[in-house]
Amino acid sequence: MNLQAKSTIGELRFWRIVIGLGIASVQIFAAMYAVQPLLPILTKQFNVSVSTASLAMSVNTVGLIIGLIVLGFYSDRLGRSNFVKVSVLATALLFIPMLLAQSFTVILVLRFVQGFAMAGVLAAALAYINEEINERVVGVATALYISFNSTGGMIGRIVTGYLAERWSWELSLQLLTVTGVAVFVFLLFVLPKSVHFEPSVETMKKDMEGFGIHLKNPALLIVFGLGIVLQLSFTGMWTFLPFHLTAAPFLLTLDEISYIYFAYAFAIIGSPLAGSIAGKISMDQVRFTGVLLLAAGCLLTISSNLPLIVIGYCAICFGFFSAHSLTAASVSKEATHHKGSASSLYLVSYYVGMAAGSTLVTPLWQFAGWTSLAVFSAVVPVVYVLLIRLRRKILSKAQ
Repeated sequence: MNLQAKSTIGELRFWRIVIGLGIASVQIFAAMYAVQPLLPILTKQFNVSVSTASLAMSVNTVGLIIGLIVLGFYSDRLGRSNFVKVSVLATALLFIPMLLAQSFTVILVLRFVQGFAMAGVLAAALAYINEEINERVVGVATALYISFNSTGGMIGRIVTGYLAERWSWELSLQLLTVTGVAVFVFLLFVLPKSVHFEPSVETMKKDMEGFGIHLKNPALLIVFGLGIVLQLSFTGMWTFLPFHLTAAPFLLTLDEISYIYFAYAFAIIGSPLAGSIAGKISMDQVRFTGVLLLAAGCLLTISSNLPLIVIGYCAICFGFFSAHSLTAASVSKEATHHKGSASSLYLVSYYVGMAAGSTLVTPLWQFAGWTSLAVFSAVVPVVYVLLIRLRRKILSKAQ
């Protein structure tokens, strides 16, 4: 066992870990969401339907989910930092054949593979933080890392939308390729090797058994379900925004729409603020407030007044990330053992919700329009949380 003390906030190594993982996650989340504002262009260029175009997001998420399980298993045995570095490079390089593709089917296959590659960062980062950072400041490191995640999603949407409208969608992917290679080189020099990593000796069968135990825990299933529901609403609202605002009566261009993605700035402050307040009052109360803010934001977007829609998206981002961060934190509380696999299952459920929000709500948008989509996205998480509260009261009375 290595006797070197874990890194604290006053040490350079702490910041090398946080900034290295943070920059890696910015690149990964920018690549993940870069396609979202491009969907209207892709429907026209490749002559595909809205539902087919939206698969570019959902198949990427499916690849990510599979990668979280597979690469998480190997990361527990082979280390952390190398998975992060290779993940960033592979994600960037996969944009090259995507730019050369003549068929949308080929793009979908490449997005699936790219999703698998992206999982290398997400499967290793939080475990790496917990292993290398002193437990007294691990919460600070985690909050900073999540803020980088939000920043990556914002940058990916803003930059690609702007460049696609002003120049071409291919230029935005070329830029992500170049920045990905640059981040890889940056990580070679900045991200330190693991010091406290201890390889797991468990078989994959044992890991799967651990997953099975969690899936029999009703309290954890409820938390996983909330992760799905929150992401379903959030992703659905963002996926179809470009289609909604490029149509009448708004008729906005993609670069004009890209400015709305600055609403993600509220996501950057939402997670740490919610965590701070939850430390003083009930976590459930703060989470429910976040869900209500998310719902209110969805309903505001029904307006034909553009400033109100922008305010709505600010509320959506603040509410969603507040509720999501507290839901993720509650996983460790509900899991009595195998906490790492419980956290992995929460991530899987989170991205299942993303895939559903990209594709399964498409018929709602196509056949019932924006108002129905917004109402659905507002109502579902509120109803789910109310049912959780009702269940808790019933159990409490029964005891």
